[in-house]
Amino acid sequence: MNICPECNYENRVGELFCQDCGNPLFDGDAGTGRDKRSTRQLGNTVEPQEIDAVQIAGTSHLGQNAQLLIYVKDNEDPIVLEPTAEMMVGRSDAKSNHYPDIDLTPFGALEEGVSRTHARLRRDGDTVTVSDMDSVNGTYLNGQKLRPHMPRIVRDGDEIRFGRMVLHIYFKRL
Repeated sequence: MNICPECNYENRVGELFCQDCGNPLFDGDAGTGRDKRSTRQLGNTVEPQEIDAVQIAGTSHLGQNAQLLIYVKDNEDPIVLEPTAEMMVGRSDAKSNHYPDIDLTPFGALEEGVSRTHARLRRDGDTVTVSDMDSVNGTYLNGQKLRPHMPRIVRDGDEIRFGRMVLHIYFKRL
């Protein structure tokens, strides 16, 4: 387990950000005063080699025939979506007759600080973007808070946090 230094949440090994508070889980190199994120001088460099075009993890290319798999923290089964041009993310509210396209209510959205109209996922060709919709508790992409109404490209495997609710998004090509 990887314990978050900020909130003491026990995260799975390999997580880069705390699944509870979103705090980065990497720290500096012990005793060197160096931050693991900083660029290091390489010794002997090698000439670049040609590589075949392959799909790599973290791609922003969704593809024409694909689904989005959204895993909500502590839930084994993903939300499976056929991406449309625009999908509103939030929580439903029967009193105001509000029902978003991606309803996070069954996952404890109210308790996790998800707004009724929290964010928008938009498909544009082969890419997907996420935009915060002036939510009360913010939207975070890989630990970075999004500015309202400023779309950011989503990549396969990205972590998105709506308030305190942590999700991971994956692209599944059909």
